Amino acid sequence: MTDEQNLTEEKYILTIDMGTTAFKSAIFDCSGREVASATEEYQIQTPQPGWAEMDPERYITLFQNVIARALDKAQVPKDQLVTLGISVQGETSVFLDSSKKPLRSAILWCDTRALTEAEEIVDAFGSTTIQNHTGQVGCDALWPGAKLLWLKKHEQDVFANIAHILQLNGYFAYLLTGRMAEDDSILGSSIYWNINTRQYWDEMLDYIGITKAQLPEIVRPGSIVGTITKEAADKFDLPEHLTVNIGGSDLACGPVGTGAIRPGNFSDSTGSSLCTMAMADHVVLDPTKQMPCYCSVLPDLYMVHAYSTGGMYMKWFRDTFGEIELLKEGDGGLNAFDQLDLMAAEVAAGSDGLIALPHLQGSGPPDLNANARACFFGMTIAHGKEHFVRAIMESVVMVLCRIIEATEALEIPVDRIISFGGGALSPVWCQMKADATGKPVVTTKNNKSAGCLGAGILAGVACGIWDSVEKACDQIIQEDRVYEPDPAQKPVYDKLLARYKHLMECLEPVFS
Repeated sequence: MTDEQNLTEEKYILTIDMGTTAFKSAIFDCSGREVASATEEYQIQTPQPGWAEMDPERYITLFQNVIARALDKAQVPKDQLVTLGISVQGETSVFLDSSKKPLRSAILWCDTRALTEAEEIVDAFGSTTIQNHTGQVGCDALWPGAKLLWLKKHEQDVFANIAHILQLNGYFAYLLTGRMAEDDSILGSSIYWNINTRQYWDEMLDYIGITKAQLPEIVRPGSIVGTITKEAADKFDLPEHLTVNIGGSDLACGPVGTGAIRPGNFSDSTGSSLCTMAMADHVVLDPTKQMPCYCSVLPDLYMVHAYSTGGMYMKWFRDTFGEIELLKEGDGGLNAFDQLDLMAAEVAAGSDGLIALPHLQGSGPPDLNANARACFFGMTIAHGKEHFVRAIMESVVMVLCRIIEATEALEIPVDRIISFGGGALSPVWCQMKADATGKPVVTTKNNKSAGCLGAGILAGVACGIWDSVEKACDQIIQEDRVYEPDPAQKPVYDKLLARYKHLMECLEPVFS
């Protein structure tokens, strides 16, 4: 580090991780140490089954609140903030009119209303053409392109008046700097972006009926998109000299925050969703069309990525059936999730025959099916609340096993799993993953803020605090705990995985 950079020791990096069910802000010093953080949960809007929306103003309020709380905890003078790094949920779309005002509620990534439109796109282009252009294994109802086609059919006035189409980090880049820009780690699953050229796919734009003029400028992940405007500085109570870094998707920032940044690294994030990332040094096109490929936030690296419902299932269970646990937490007792964790630990592997599917909003790769739904199967009078908790956790683990099967089939090695997100705070869940996969599960000391730290490292490299992402990770990231697999449990989970696959197969006609 140069003498000039040493002067930044009293400066700080502000970050925000805009997740599906919570926003988190964390502040780091120039050694990568977390000074303070704050989190605010929120409820997504579900006006109809399969729909997921949010008023953009609510996002703005969350952003203001969580950053203010983090700064208050840190007691860091605002003029010592150097840059803002962003980690963001994928595929959540905001539609602006010519006055740059939202035309409707944002449509979240997990919204599955565009099932018919996704099928239409596949029928029009063919899955092979789509994969060759985008790295995606077809078109999912989750993708922004399918949702735009849905708007074109069902909300014609909205579609006709769309002047700007932004994902969530692009929307905040505009609010903060006035520049409309999007990084290509977030555009990978738009269905209208080309993984080979890293530009928009003209033929798909024409088919959907949108133009490049409606879309943001494409920038590389981790790019500085500008300095905060005076209006935004006043609105968000931030210093006018603050630079804004576009960061990247949470699925891409998280591995940076845990050091899983080199080809062959495999990471698992169990937050609201289960997301896995296997790093590769080339575009990986799965011949079986099970596993999609994305751009990493690192130059010339790619990710074989899969996703599913994760902690959202546990949150749903807590909110729906956890009144007692929430009351205990409110009275100063153990966190409700920790109470559920202890319940699950009381039950043997396999949940005494109770099996769950976690697909609250459809299933992701490698068993991509937007029609899939969650369920419990095999209930008997002998099953109690603790069995349901464990079955939920095991259902997410079964998805992880399926993802690893499909990843290894591509000759991408998975020697161990680097785990982060809320699920990594659960020793019970981590041990389940180790036992079921037969692979060590590693957590890091910065696990609670992996997304924020990843965005902070990208932002710090861009403004010269660190020379490279690799050097920053090697300096900052430390392992916390390694969960070694128990070979005695593997046969139980192998049997459970076979039952999971069979149940998915049997229910497919019902899902449809």
